[in-house]
Amino acid sequence: MDAISATEAAHRAASDLERVAWVDEQDRPLGGVTRAELRERRLIGRGTYILLFNSTGLLCVHRRTLSKALYPGYWDVAAGGMVLEGEDYRLSAERELAEELGIVDVALVEHAHFLYDAPESRLWCMAYSAVSDAPLVLQPEEVLEARFVSIEQALEETRHLPYCPDSLAALERYIKGPLAAS
Repeated sequence: MDAISATEAAHRAASDLERVAWVDEQDRPLGGVTRAELRERRLIGRGTYILLFNSTGLLCVHRRTLSKALYPGYWDVAAGGMVLEGEDYRLSAERELAEELGIVDVALVEHAHFLYDAPESRLWCMAYSAVSDAPLVLQPEEVLEARFVSIEQALEETRHLPYCPDSLAALERYIKGPLAAS
């Protein structure tokens, strides 16, 4: 992978200072900490995942920028990110979908609330889906490219392309059915 630019490095540094929601093992709020502190201390945060489909049922997949602290350059099946301090899941999902892909004013359907616990990330997650045919407006600090594919194609690509494991966990729960639990 290519080295990140000075602009991307500055974006990562600013992102690391953002205050995000900090919760316990039962998803009860404990306050807020910086993203960097959350990672360094292996605290549990909150994250949102929005599976964006077009009206023909194809899923939007996008490639993350190289400046991302986690999974730089990986493909992602969901828009989303960290819930900020004082923000709820739905507001975070709406904000992230608008920021990353430029999609606003769409209905969000809730699918799963689950704990994702991996060496690089500990999050209580809320997975949503949305349908939109509006043109994508990619946030250059976070998204390199995006395209629509079938769920089957996205899953096939995970065999030879790096995909974000946390968003794949959200997709897995979506596939399992309504309000899949952990």
